[in-house]
Amino acid sequence: MIYDCAIIGGGPAGLNAALVLGRARRSVALIDNNQPRNAVTHASHGFITRDGVTPSEFRRVAYEEVLRYPSVDHLQAEVVSIEKTEPGFEVLDSSGLRVQARKLILATGVKEIFPEIEGFYPLYGKSLFNCPYCDGWELRDQPLVVVSESPGIYHTAKLLLNWSKDIIACTNGHASLTFEQKKWLQSKGIVVIEKLVAAFIGQNGQLEHVQFTDGTQVSRTGGFVSPKFVQSTPFAERLGCEKLGSGGIKTDESGRTSIPGVYAAGDSSYFMPSQLIFAAADGSRTGMCVNMDLTEEDFAIRGHFR
Repeated sequence: MIYDCAIIGGGPAGLNAALVLGRARRSVALIDNNQPRNAVTHASHGFITRDGVTPSEFRRVAYEEVLRYPSVDHLQAEVVSIEKTEPGFEVLDSSGLRVQARKLILATGVKEIFPEIEGFYPLYGKSLFNCPYCDGWELRDQPLVVVSESPGIYHTAKLLLNWSKDIIACTNGHASLTFEQKKWLQSKGIVVIEKLVAAFIGQNGQLEHVQFTDGTQVSRTGGFVSPKFVQSTPFAERLGCEKLGSGGIKTDESGRTSIPGVYAAGDSSYFMPSQLIFAAADGSRTGMCVNMDLTEEDFAIRGHFR
């Protein structure tokens, strides 16, 4: 069997693309390894009708809805390789199963690479986060810290003033802020610390102190740590897809990559902002584009032989 489309990744982008294609009566292989990046998160926010939903519940409901459509098959597997073939693409998974499809959607998302700071991971997803829009409300009016090694710390520190007026901005030893930016942040009451962070100290998931390499500490009850984002899989690069300067997969306004027949949706294509509602919308748009491209191809073939 040759599927109309293989979708790699079962996050909100891949699921919504599968939903659109299933409703269009397209045959779809939705291939996912069941290792969502947001599994550490207790609740997801910002998605109307789903605000506060747990990631596991979101996935459960989404798969239940998508798999109502008989032309959608869910294959829980790790993809090993993807090859271009004459009819389209061949996807090989870790069990040795080979899936052939006319079109391919990469909805594989991104990986976060956080600064190597002791004590971070026991607190991550509980009192330390990476997205103010996702978790700023829950930390409102608390003494917060933002740790970032990139120039984006200036924007994040300003943004956090919407949720708290007690903010410390830490560059973790990097010269991420200009003199003017530091003065402006300080004029708004934001404390700037450019020392290396040695550890986050807390217990039971609750941040209590940020410790620096010189032994000093500051008391904080929550905060945000900015990661670097990289592609979670090498498939776009191996297929030859053009990339953006940010590392995202370059697409047109409908999700088409530079390689014919290959599409990208969700975080893997635009990297930021990383939110459920953005990824789901992008998956919907890309699913519609795939269906339209398949329709045009089928129409042209039928017209040729008539």
